Amino acid sequence: MPAGRRARTEQGQATLMIVGFAFVLAMAVAMVVDASAAYLQRQGLDTVADGAALRGADLGATGREVYTEGVPAGRLDVTVAAVRASVHDYLTAAGAYGRYPGLRYDVAVDPATSRVTVHLQAPLDLPLTVPGSPGVATVGATGSAVVVAER
Repeated sequence: MPAGRRARTEQGQATLMIVGFAFVLAMAVAMVVDASAAYLQRQGLDTVADGAALRGADLGATGREVYTEGVPAGRLDVTVAAVRASVHDYLTAAGAYGRYPGLRYDVAVDPATSRVTVHLQAPLDLPLTVPGSPGVATVGATGSAVVVAER
């Protein structure tokens, strides 16, 4: 070997590989933590949506028409305005607006079946951010209910 030239070694290659694996591991951990946070928020919203749909179907069916026309034999007729008011009152009483800041809801009533469907959406504050992922995520859940009169 000529003087002044060093033999080429692979020293330092392991350090680069360890740093690369550490970066990949950190991204995987961040992705799992964010996915878990989204799953937990969706489960919570699912529970709130089911409760809101039940409350909307129940209180939406106890309007003036039940007292003036009597209880029907099958499904109870629901009024859209009463359902919307009941869902809003339920979300307020349950503390959903405080637990999920930015919560939005949509209520749909199928007149043929008297089915009340509540769709909730709330922004998700991700605990860790993965480079390249969206800055703001939204999580949604849907619940539905029908009230049937039994004799």
